[in-house]
Amino acid sequence: MSTATKVRLTRAIPALPVRDAAAAVGFYRERLGFDVLHHDAGFAVVRRGDAELHLWEAGDETWRGRAPSERPVRSGAESFLAGTGSCRVEVAGVDELYVEFRERDVLHPVSRDGVSTTDFGTREFATLDGDGNLITFFQWTAA
Repeated sequence: MSTATKVRLTRAIPALPVRDAAAAVGFYRERLGFDVLHHDAGFAVVRRGDAELHLWEAGDETWRGRAPSERPVRSGAESFLAGTGSCRVEVAGVDELYVEFRERDVLHPVSRDGVSTTDFGTREFATLDGDGNLITFFQWTAA
């Protein structure tokens, strides 16, 4: 039996870079309705339903003092990384979640007019977290 037939990938968990983990935890809890499963200095795990996200603090500011000729990325946790992540979260009840997020005023500007239907078989809308990470919530449409 080959290795490929023994291996089965079961789940992916997005890890999003944030400027301040404590502030991000508050945003995900209060504005997006996630429960906080874990939070310590610089790292958090949040979950809503079966959707789990990991938030890691990109707070290294040492790059600001480097000369332009130095290599810009050294630690991998530079603060300019915060807000550059994105992920897609599959949901049941995308229209109801849209209404909830519209009332909480957390919609991405491209989604202010409603849930979109794509040509690849989803209904979806987008939001930005407090740092600017893009989160798209989608539901597959019936084929």
